[in-house]
Amino acid sequence: MKLWGGRFKKEESKLMEDFNSSLSFDKRLYREDVKGSLAHVSMLVKSGILKKEEGTVISDGLTGLLEDIEAGKLEIGGDYEDIHSFMESNLIKRIGDLGKKLHTARSRNDQVAVDMRMFAKDNAKMLESELQELLDTIKKLADANNVIMPGYTHLQRAQVVTFKHHMMAYHSMFSRDKKRIANAIEILDESPLGCCALAGTTYDIDRKHTAKELGFKKPVDNFMDGVSDRDYLLELCSCFSIIMMHMSRLSEELILWSSQEFKFIDMSDEFSTGSSIMPQKKNPDAAELIRGKTGRVYGSLISLLTTIKGLPLAYNKDMQEDKEQFFDSLDTVTACIRVMSGMLSTLKVNSENMKKAVKYGFLNATEVADYLVNKGVAFRDAHGIVGEIVIYCEDKGCAIEELSLDEFKRFSPVFENDIFEFIDYDNILKKGIKKYL
Repeated sequence: MKLWGGRFKKEESKLMEDFNSSLSFDKRLYREDVKGSLAHVSMLVKSGILKKEEGTVISDGLTGLLEDIEAGKLEIGGDYEDIHSFMESNLIKRIGDLGKKLHTARSRNDQVAVDMRMFAKDNAKMLESELQELLDTIKKLADANNVIMPGYTHLQRAQVVTFKHHMMAYHSMFSRDKKRIANAIEILDESPLGCCALAGTTYDIDRKHTAKELGFKKPVDNFMDGVSDRDYLLELCSCFSIIMMHMSRLSEELILWSSQEFKFIDMSDEFSTGSSIMPQKKNPDAAELIRGKTGRVYGSLISLLTTIKGLPLAYNKDMQEDKEQFFDSLDTVTACIRVMSGMLSTLKVNSENMKKAVKYGFLNATEVADYLVNKGVAFRDAHGIVGEIVIYCEDKGCAIEELSLDEFKRFSPVFENDIFEFIDYDNILKKGIKKYL
């Protein structure tokens, strides 16, 4: 059954029928479609458009359909154009012609718009929870490993930090991501049901009633915007892309840190794979896949932006293309967050290797310059003096703190015994990072 066809003389081409169908992917909206229809029926009864008994029969029929789908008694499939025609056709089969009254004062345009908003809102809230679990995992890992490690700029050892401080940088990133999702939910929280095709309806309906029934804070202000707005999907896909960018950066560091060149961390076997030819290999494939899937999520955002950019008001069939991109983006980012949480909760931190990297990385060079400045040396001159000290240590094969006071004095007479306390790494952390924690 099609929801249209009265003005057509010829049958739809099978090629066009298959090309036009969206049931294969929009079937995941079946819960939202039933929920939206139940709210619509409730409003029709309240407004006197349907009799109370009619509303009861239709609502019971819809509830029965949902229960049978959930129980596996009714499979979503067949030659239906979309989930909406599937649900309405099966409703009519169950309750007879009364089911044909369901679509009174409603268009598929506002029907699909409200279904997608409900789906997006509910799943965005789910993603908030997933992000919170990731945040909790990062915090737990950071607190358990408050050990020194090199901080990098340009992927070169720069200054001493702690593993905790490094990981908490990602905690800050994902905290912002969670706020972005919450903000997107706040903006999309308006109901388009009642906009109909684009210009409302001549029936005296109550849009505030359906908005309240469906858990939206208010109806949309403009009918044309209501049926054609996909900003909320674009915004969520943008949020997903930023989340994936942050996870990709973290993945890159985990991949580097787990290499034999760094040996800062050990990945759990649970989130690693091996080689078919090299028995010694243990590959960080979970992190690599997250890094790779980032481009996939970016692609969904660009695809949606491109689809929407040239559309005149109001609804256009192009908008059918929003679902697969959003669904795939949502599924990908959700899976990646869960894998990242699992990966972080099981990895081991090699604190001794991190300490060794600090010791032979001249990571207290900046503090030597600060020491000289405190003694009255101009910073630019101090910078040059410390550069010479680093060259000297490289040639000698030692760390700065291993120099004797006499060796320090070869470069500047202002050095005294307090230099050793000043450039001690624990003291550096106390004066720097830890001072502000």
